[in-house]
Amino acid sequence: MRAILVVNPQATSTTAGGRDVLAHALASQVKLDVVETDYRGHAMAVARSAARDGIDLVVAHGGDGTVNEVVNGLLADADGDPADIGHIPALGVVPGGSANVFARALGISADSFEATHQLLNALENDRSRRVGLGLADGHWFTFNAGLGWDADVVGRVAKRRGKQTTAALYMRAAVRSYFRPPLGRPPLTIRIPGEEPAEALTAFVSNTDPWSYLGQRAVHLNPGCSFETGLGLFALNGLGLPTVFKHVRQALATKSNQRGRRLVRHDDLPMIRIDAAEPVNFQVDGDLVGQRTRVEFFSVPNALTVIV
Repeated sequence: MRAILVVNPQATSTTAGGRDVLAHALASQVKLDVVETDYRGHAMAVARSAARDGIDLVVAHGGDGTVNEVVNGLLADADGDPADIGHIPALGVVPGGSANVFARALGISADSFEATHQLLNALENDRSRRVGLGLADGHWFTFNAGLGWDADVVGRVAKRRGKQTTAALYMRAAVRSYFRPPLGRPPLTIRIPGEEPAEALTAFVSNTDPWSYLGQRAVHLNPGCSFETGLGLFALNGLGLPTVFKHVRQALATKSNQRGRRLVRHDDLPMIRIDAAEPVNFQVDGDLVGQRTRVEFFSVPNALTVIV
C-alpha cells in the first residue's frame, strides 16, 4: 500500500516527536512519504496529487482545517459525484488540532499516540467506513457549515488565535459577535424542497452530530444527523437573549431534542438553499470561506472511505 502522511506543523497539538513516531509506525505497514505543509492550501494540493497518482491512503495529521483541506484535495476532481472519478484514496486521521470534531465523531481518540494505534490496528485488520459528506458552493465539508453568527465567530477567532485555540477564545468571540456582528444581521431565506420558504438570522448545516465541542463538552444541534444520513439544518429566526440561552442550554444537554418557536430545524435533508439579503459570512468546517448572498448545500452519501 502506498501512503502519504500530511502533517500540519502549525496545528495546536502537533509536535516533531509525535510526527516522527507516527511516520515510523506507519512506515512499518505501508510505503510512506511524509509532507509537512507550509502554506494554506498545501494539504489540499498534496491530496489532489495523491488522488491523481493512484495513492492508496492519505493520512491527515492536524486539526479540522487540515482534514478539510485533504478531503477537498481527494475529491477535487469529483464535481459533486465521487463515483464519476473512479479510485479515491482512503483517508486516515490522526488528530493534532484543538477541536478535532470530525475525528471525535468517528470515535478516533484525541490523543495522537492512541489515534496512531487505532489507525495501525484498522490497517492491519482492513477496517474502514464509508461516510457521507456535505458540499456547499464547491467546498466539501465533513461536519458543518454555516451562514451568519457562527461564521462571524469563526472569522473573529481566525484573526486572534495563535497556535493555541481554546473554548474560552470561542466563547469570547461568540459574545462579541453577538453584540457587535461585523456585517449586521441580514435576513436569511431558507428553501428546502417540498417546504415553504422560512426566514432566519443565522443558520447551521450539519453533516453529523455533535456539531462541535466546547472543550470536552459535546454541542448537539441535530441529534438525528449522522454520516449515514442527509444534512441537518438548525436555524434561528430570532436572536433575543432568552432564545439564545434556551438553545445553548439544550445544545449542551446530553440527550437533547432541540425545540422552540424561533427554531427552524430539519434532519436528513438532501439539499438546502439559503439566500441572504446582503453578504454574510460563510464558514466550512470551522474555516471562514468568505461572504455570500446565496449558498446551496448538498448531501453526498458514501463520498469517502475512512480507515477507522
